[in-house]
Amino acid sequence: MVNIAELQPQAVWEHFQTLCEIPRPSKHEQQLRDYLKGWAELRGLQTVVDAAGNLIVRKPATPGYENRVGVVLQGHLDMVCQANAGTEHDFFKDPVRPVLQDGWLVAENTTLGADNGIGVAMGLAVLASEDIPHGPVEVLMTLDEEAGMGGALGLEAGLLQGSMMINIDTEEWGEFYMGCAGGVDVNVTRDYQTTALPAAYAVSALSVRGLKGGHSGADIHLGRGNANKILVRLLRELQADTDLRLISFSGGTARNALAREAQAVVAYPQQDDAKVAARLDAFQALLRFELAGVDEGVTVELAAASATQVLAAADQQAILAALHAAPHGVKRMSQRVSGVVETSNNLGVVRVEQGKVFANLMVRSLLDSGTWMLAREVESLFGLAGFTVEMEGGYPGWAPNPQSPLLALFQQVYEREFAAKSGVQVIHAGLECGIIGSKYPDMDMVSFGPTIRGAHAPGERVEVESVGKAWQLLKAVLAALPERS
Repeated sequence: MVNIAELQPQAVWEHFQTLCEIPRPSKHEQQLRDYLKGWAELRGLQTVVDAAGNLIVRKPATPGYENRVGVVLQGHLDMVCQANAGTEHDFFKDPVRPVLQDGWLVAENTTLGADNGIGVAMGLAVLASEDIPHGPVEVLMTLDEEAGMGGALGLEAGLLQGSMMINIDTEEWGEFYMGCAGGVDVNVTRDYQTTALPAAYAVSALSVRGLKGGHSGADIHLGRGNANKILVRLLRELQADTDLRLISFSGGTARNALAREAQAVVAYPQQDDAKVAARLDAFQALLRFELAGVDEGVTVELAAASATQVLAAADQQAILAALHAAPHGVKRMSQRVSGVVETSNNLGVVRVEQGKVFANLMVRSLLDSGTWMLAREVESLFGLAGFTVEMEGGYPGWAPNPQSPLLALFQQVYEREFAAKSGVQVIHAGLECGIIGSKYPDMDMVSFGPTIRGAHAPGERVEVESVGKAWQLLKAVLAALPERS
């Protein structure tokens, strides 16, 4: 265990420790928000909680900087809550307990919450500072970013006073982001009928485990396995060998995380035990060959289970066929920004239980038209299989502006502070900049952050040194912001 508040820069890490101590799952950030509101008011700072529940804290300019442009420092309070199987951790009650490993702060069996706790901690450090020169500052802390961008979508137009915004929610130190994907959730549901378990049928639980998972946008191009897609593929192959009957299916835990684990309870004739076991061994070997160098730790497991009912054959066929055909992964690479994914989809969550099927597919694209094109394709596919399809939480992308004055300032200050050139990127992930920009179209925005690896998956880690550098850069940029024209 490490005392986070003893890391450097202490001004940032002491606030991140607070964020580790107070649970903050998406849609359950009120305890943390109220704590931070009280913390700010004790320091004489103005606070606003808008209709969506977002917290804004305003700090006046330091002496001599009253005429500088106002800046908004922005991050989100919630975190993705993921834990390895067998790990006892209640994200609604238990604090996150990271360790220090070779210069990285790591949560070994859970997510860490560096996404976006580090960005929020930097904003709080600016609010608490007494020796950092800056113009008027607003720190905007949004809710529900990870589960649908609810806070940003509900942000009121005209509430923010600054003309520039620094989003501290990206994960590659030395890279500045000037654009991001938009997206929409496609939720599909369907009822199904059941029949009695046939006589002389064995009941087993098939599991896919050992995948790395990761961020469904930033990591989608890496070709990692998706447990939902793998398990559905296995079930379809087993149907060719035996009279496989599906009982239940549970895979994935978050819409914006690549599914690391999935389990299906199935039944098949007892006389086919050896045939099924052989097929599983062969399938696991094939998966490890296909995912070599990417996700070769994938494991297919078989365990005893029990049941009295199975899905009706027609329902099983329609459900598995639709899930098997459902898109996952990169749909199209950008023709405008080299090396960047333009459009993708993640089959993040699947549940088949108690007469109901639910699946969530998260579609992303740099082009709003690309988002809706793929979302409508998904809608058509599942509609053919008798599913009800609902679109939820659509949000716009952030169109790149290479002529951004704030971007130019970041590049100049970075080169001065670190004697090196920075990079510029467009990210295939849903930053809140696109949504906020739609409400504040004249806002000049840049996103940056320290180096974070494995966001949205257990083992998430942040490089301690890069946090110090990001803090150094933020302070220098605040001091260099121009005067109001």
